Amino acid sequence: MCRHFAWLGIERTVEDLVLRPSYGLPRQADRPRWQHIDLINRDGFGVGWFTADGGAVSRRRVGPIEADPDFPAFAAATRGTCVVGAVRGASPGMPIEEAAAAPFAHGGTLLSLNGHVNVGLTAPLHDPSYVPESTCDAAFLAQLLWQRLDQGVPLTRAVPELVRDIAAVDQHACLNLLAADGSVIVATTWGETLCYRTTPEGVTVASEPHDDDADWITVPDRSLVIATRAGVTRASLDASDTQVAV
Repeated sequence: MCRHFAWLGIERTVEDLVLRPSYGLPRQADRPRWQHIDLINRDGFGVGWFTADGGAVSRRRVGPIEADPDFPAFAAATRGTCVVGAVRGASPGMPIEEAAAAPFAHGGTLLSLNGHVNVGLTAPLHDPSYVPESTCDAAFLAQLLWQRLDQGVPLTRAVPELVRDIAAVDQHACLNLLAADGSVIVATTWGETLCYRTTPEGVTVASEPHDDDADWITVPDRSLVIATRAGVTRASLDASDTQVAV
């Protein structure tokens, strides 16, 4: 399993977002407080942000954050108005490699999966012209999202539709997705935890709170969260819904 977060707001350093919170990703990798499935997330980590021209880029590594001697300097020097971070707990049988760590990047979009999917069951949804960068399930799911975005489906619609389509063929899938394009964060709950906090500076959407403050809002299971600088909206992801209004 994994833990992830996304920030959207004023420009902040990765150090501010990852290393300084009292219960940020380094601690969630070892001692997640809300996680339902597995309890260790030390197989890899990554941080993604956006370039001046809107392109999505990511820095990913194998192992825990503290095992990377270059991360503190990188975190202090790298900043952005939209940042996605993740720590990884690999599902049984999945490879331990940088290409399997989130966030995955494509064009102007970042994606992280906190969950698992059955690649065999979801294969009919895959366009074979899209080749996953890793054999892990999260990389496969990323390709399912990229192909929809490349067809012109907006991120706010592509994410919930993908979750419903996967759930229809894989009843045991855990589908907490977190995607961002620099101006919007789109997140889902489907089997795991999620919360968010808004401040005058911006919004954080995360698997679990990064501190003990009381202003974190818990998101119910099977929900869609869309966060912009204007605020946060939520909708049901129940399979009986035909569409989500945003």
